[in-house]
Amino acid sequence: MCFSAQVTESYKKLHRAYSASPDWESIRKLFWRRVHEKNVRIPKALELSFEHPEQPEEVAIKKLVDEYRVNQTRVLEQELFKQKKRLGDAERKLKTKVTKAAQEDQRISTDKIDALVRRIRDVNRTELQDQDSRIFPFYYSLIVVDEGKGPTIIPARYHCRPAGKPEFLDKKFDGLYNARRDSLEKFWKEQFGRHHAIIRITSFYENVALHDYEHRELQPGEVAKNLVLHFSPQLATEMSVACVWSRWDDNLVSFAAITDEPPPEIAAAGHDRVVITLKDEYIASWLTPAGADLATFYRMFDDRERPQFEHRMAA
Repeated sequence: MCFSAQVTESYKKLHRAYSASPDWESIRKLFWRRVHEKNVRIPKALELSFEHPEQPEEVAIKKLVDEYRVNQTRVLEQELFKQKKRLGDAERKLKTKVTKAAQEDQRISTDKIDALVRRIRDVNRTELQDQDSRIFPFYYSLIVVDEGKGPTIIPARYHCRPAGKPEFLDKKFDGLYNARRDSLEKFWKEQFGRHHAIIRITSFYENVALHDYEHRELQPGEVAKNLVLHFSPQLATEMSVACVWSRWDDNLVSFAAITDEPPPEIAAAGHDRVVITLKDEYIASWLTPAGADLATFYRMFDDRERPQFEHRMAA
């Protein structure tokens, strides 16, 4: 919970919502890392927010976006050339003799060519689509924090590794995008009451077991099946989700969404958690926790926004 969410990635919207200023250097460095390192995952919506730069900081980031697109396109086109050659070789062989190996090469290369063409098109696409704002664990997203200079917009990884913890923790505990309310003073004790953040979302997705969704026990011999449900507030709105975050070093800032027991409509759908959405009146105090009693934050959680959620099967 929540394993995926539709996130507000526009720094301009975050500025308007929280009077927050972008940390341009940390955002620029994230895009630089994506050009020079592997496995730096950025949602398309964040990339597209720099499509029409105006300020010098935006121009610098747009150059890194363009460099990434060129590099990715080159790599994908090289693989596309290989697969087209593989397909051509297989088709020539099939003209003289039908073999299982040639048929497999034809099938696999055809599938890969289709996928590569779609990927090249998507890398260079500049029209925003619904899925572009969706983040998954280990994706980077914009969050709002306050480190003593007022609300600030920074990029952070959606899977929190507390500062000082070893890297293997990422694999050992693959659910660290979820900071359960009942573990805030345990596993998250160095973050809770010290390092608070906000992420702004419009909806979220959950994995739910089919038998839980259908309110029944597994039948003898039945293998559990998974559903992905998309939960949205009935009255469309953007929600301020309470988070904890940590700065390991300059290359790893990460966060986790705080979750609690679910409302009846989410429990009825077979899921056992929900993100905590804060009221606007609590945002400033949440972001500046130093010196406050922890009970203050629990009262915020209890007096939180409680939108009525509806759900549908995710595509």
